[in-house]
Amino acid sequence: MKKYKCTVCAYIYNPQLGDPDSGINPGTAFENIPDSWTCPVCGVDKSQFEAIE
Repeated sequence: MKKYKCTVCAYIYNPQLGDPDSGINPGTAFENIPDSWTCPVCGVDKSQFEAIE
């Protein structure tokens, strides 16, 4: 699974880790995260992320 980087604050979403604080379980591919999810650091939406691997 690819990692995704926030183009605003450089937060890296790692699907192996997920985002448990936001209810995203480890192993969740970025494509499977709900569209309502936002960057846990700066709050932008998924459209501001780009694949990095």
